[in-house]
Amino acid sequence: MMKTTQTKDGFDAIPQAILDRLTRVDMPAVAGIRPSEDCLSASGIEIPKYTCEALVLGSGAAGMRAVVELHRRGVDVLVASTGLFAGTSACSGSDKQTLYTASTDYKGDNFVKYAESLCSGGAMDFSTAYVEAVGSNDAIGGLQFMGLPLPHDDQGAILRYQTDHDEAGRATSCGPRTSKLMVKVLFDEALTLGVRILPSCSGIRIVKETVDGVERVCGVIALHREEKRNEYGLVFIQCEDLVIATGGPGELYRDSVYPHHCHGGLGLALEAGVELCNVTESQFGIGTPRTKFPWNLSGTYVQVMPRVYSVDEYGNEINFLKRYYRTTREMVSNTFRKGYQWPFHSARMLDYGSSLFDLAVFLEQKAGRKVYLDFLSNPDPVNGGEEFSLDDLDPDVRAYLENNEALFELPIDRLRRMNPLAIELYRMHGTDLATEPLEFAMNNQHMNGGILIDDWGKTRLQGCYAIGEAAGSHGVTRPGGAALNSGQVFGKRVAVAIKRSRLNKTEFTPDETNILSKLGDALSEASSFLNGSSTHTPKSVKTEIQARMSDYAGIICTQSEVEAALAAASDLRNDVESNGIKVGSPSLIGHAFRWQHMVAVSEAVLTALNHYIQNGGGSRGARAICAESGTACPAAKSEDLSSFRFIEERTDDRNEKLLVRRIGDAFAVEPLAVDLTPTVNREFFEKGWGEYLIKEG
Repeated sequence: MMKTTQTKDGFDAIPQAILDRLTRVDMPAVAGIRPSEDCLSASGIEIPKYTCEALVLGSGAAGMRAVVELHRRGVDVLVASTGLFAGTSACSGSDKQTLYTASTDYKGDNFVKYAESLCSGGAMDFSTAYVEAVGSNDAIGGLQFMGLPLPHDDQGAILRYQTDHDEAGRATSCGPRTSKLMVKVLFDEALTLGVRILPSCSGIRIVKETVDGVERVCGVIALHREEKRNEYGLVFIQCEDLVIATGGPGELYRDSVYPHHCHGGLGLALEAGVELCNVTESQFGIGTPRTKFPWNLSGTYVQVMPRVYSVDEYGNEINFLKRYYRTTREMVSNTFRKGYQWPFHSARMLDYGSSLFDLAVFLEQKAGRKVYLDFLSNPDPVNGGEEFSLDDLDPDVRAYLENNEALFELPIDRLRRMNPLAIELYRMHGTDLATEPLEFAMNNQHMNGGILIDDWGKTRLQGCYAIGEAAGSHGVTRPGGAALNSGQVFGKRVAVAIKRSRLNKTEFTPDETNILSKLGDALSEASSFLNGSSTHTPKSVKTEIQARMSDYAGIICTQSEVEAALAAASDLRNDVESNGIKVGSPSLIGHAFRWQHMVAVSEAVLTALNHYIQNGGGSRGARAICAESGTACPAAKSEDLSSFRFIEERTDDRNEKLLVRRIGDAFAVEPLAVDLTPTVNREFFEKGWGEYLIKEG
């Protein structure tokens, strides 16, 4: 039996072995498949060929759910991954990373109301939201069956709490490493099933073929770092169906909480003519800088109300929040609310709300000062004679701390009481919150837009699907953790759709001449990266894109700056397409291809954002669209914020998605109406049962 100790306050401490198990997550050993002996010869160069029925690009939580569900349905599936356990699912999180699903607590849930909460921000079909709501029970049940340790009470109801954009309290968690634990149990299952895995392999081109007048997927050209039969590591993976589960474009921003090398698959899709939607919609919030251990600082990190301060170039500590909030109570209560109102939202800058905190941090960063959370001290007062007191908090804040029995004197003790895993996580990465302050910043965290899909995860390219953060299915604002649920729901739905499509699919053999031609093009481009004379390098392109996106497409935008950023992005893309990207060795070819993709993604995002602003779009979701003609302006105690007057959101804009796609030498944007009608047609059992059996075969 494990031995427990008592804290000074009398609560049983969680044994270290449990803390370790939930933070220092041991991932399974994965052996990749043997090199294929089947090869193609393109331009006299040997290119290994792998064959499968369905190819999944990406090995995060969404991709691995699709892999497991496909294999269970008898589909020959292969997963190719740039880096196992290196993406956002395995490396990102927050204080108690959220999985947002239908609640089994007390009286259960209402799927229609759940769906309404998902699509309430707009730019999301009700039907998609309803699919995610209904599918959440199966998604979470499957994860529990595979071993995900979600906490529940003795009656079997999963424990719940409230997260951002969540009024019902549907959130649950198994700690800061929730998504990594999801990846672990899914990999354990995939390995048990004997799924084929190709590690160190990145898709760089989708190969299409026209069959009966319809374009469809016939494979992917990829770079395999362990392949030595040609100098670039080029391979071809022939497939009938492709699932893009490559995550979001984390490398778009300098100020980012994504792990390094998260490029996503939007550039891959754009190049193949696949449409994106809602790429104007991202999430920004406070987190640890990317130069250290990137992590979101939502939930209990701020709900314990640590001291917040900045440090100038001379080492002086500044209580900068006192320039924004009027009283200590107002300041600390809104610091607390950052916990469940974590993403920046323009409307919350008003009335001294929680996003005024974000704006204050943003301005400290622009002034060149570093910002810190100090868990060893209570917040400094705003005015003389009003010291921080647990007895002087807004009612919702006081009630939360009382309910969690966390009314301790210091923030570190409140954090230790409510979430010791949050402390353990940073200790594991070299920062002891019990002895030192924590630097933080405003960061890009998630893209809510992505590849346009229908309610089965299908794109408009036959045989091509997208799930997880790569899919543009999340709308404008969503409850925290809803993206994890969406990836699990659509991971299963694409498996069902692919299985059903195979029942009536006529066999087709891809045109090898077409494949060899595309391989020749890829080889030629790889050679140009290596032997060309371009002044652009992956590093220079990365620096330019990230600075432009962080400085002009972050939480504060203006029409003139976005227009200028778009012009610069278009110039870069034209230059890269004309002159390429220079690398010094064949092993770096992958960087050139990936940053070529990011050049296109950056321009696509700025094109959509510029279109939205020019057509009168207002501030919503991630960004404040600032203008002198704005109808709302944040106020601060002693700071002039008139330059942050912003245009408020138009309700009508919620009724459409913005699509963007490559047409010739430019990107085009067009609106697509969404259906927010909360209509669900009930199917009668006998009628529905027969149809189901026919569809499933």
